[in-house]
Amino acid sequence: MANEERPKTLAEAEAPAPLVDRKEVSDWSFYRAIIAEFMATLLFLYISLTTLVGTIRVGAGSVGLIETAWAFGGMIFILVYCIAGISGGHINPAVTFGLFVAKKVTITRALAYIVAQCLGAMCGAAIARGVQGSEEFHTYGQGAVNGVKPGHSIGQALAAELMGTFVLLFTVLSATDPTRMARDSHVPVLAPLPIGFAVFVVHLATIPITGTGINPARSLGAAVANPLHGNWAQHWIFWVGPLAGAAAAAVYHTYVLKAGSIKFRSLYE
Repeated sequence: MANEERPKTLAEAEAPAPLVDRKEVSDWSFYRAIIAEFMATLLFLYISLTTLVGTIRVGAGSVGLIETAWAFGGMIFILVYCIAGISGGHINPAVTFGLFVAKKVTITRALAYIVAQCLGAMCGAAIARGVQGSEEFHTYGQGAVNGVKPGHSIGQALAAELMGTFVLLFTVLSATDPTRMARDSHVPVLAPLPIGFAVFVVHLATIPITGTGINPARSLGAAVANPLHGNWAQHWIFWVGPLAGAAAAAVYHTYVLKAGSIKFRSLYE
């Protein structure tokens, strides 16, 4: 068919995205990708917050670390698997920002994705609140709001968010590397699996410090759904930390690891 997209060659996949691509905004696939990001982030917030609030309720106030980490990591694995071929499966403004820094997406697509992700997160959190019931969600849902946990400083929380997002974005860039994707294309779960597992292990490490943000849309959705306990004074941590971590991972992967591998290959080609 005339409108069917041709698979990219390895050279095309490795080519940096332009800052602005006016052609993409006239293509339906651009808007389809935005819708996919909105819906995926909505589903992510609904499942993860419902699980978290339920875990707190059943545990009489204590958060089940493993259960929560599995809910977040497992849902990311499922959603990335479902929409990776449509939008790339970002589901996270920090991931989108990191891929923009790595020149994988245009600024137009990055901004559109981030808006869609934030709106989807707020809608997903609102649905979770509606399903749980406002009173119960406020009683137990405070644990879903990110904040600096007792015994930790703002600096420690910021560092934890930065490092956690660095791990996530580094995994995303490694798992979706065009050379690896071309080699492993016959096993479609090989990209979503390590990404979901990265979310899982980062939650294990970071929940005791911040409740684990590493996703500004997730933090925003939970805060908006808890207007009385949104912890807005510390909300900036869950934007600055993840965005800085994503940018650092993008620079490291693109300009250190990838640049080195290109030079190494050229010596033997």
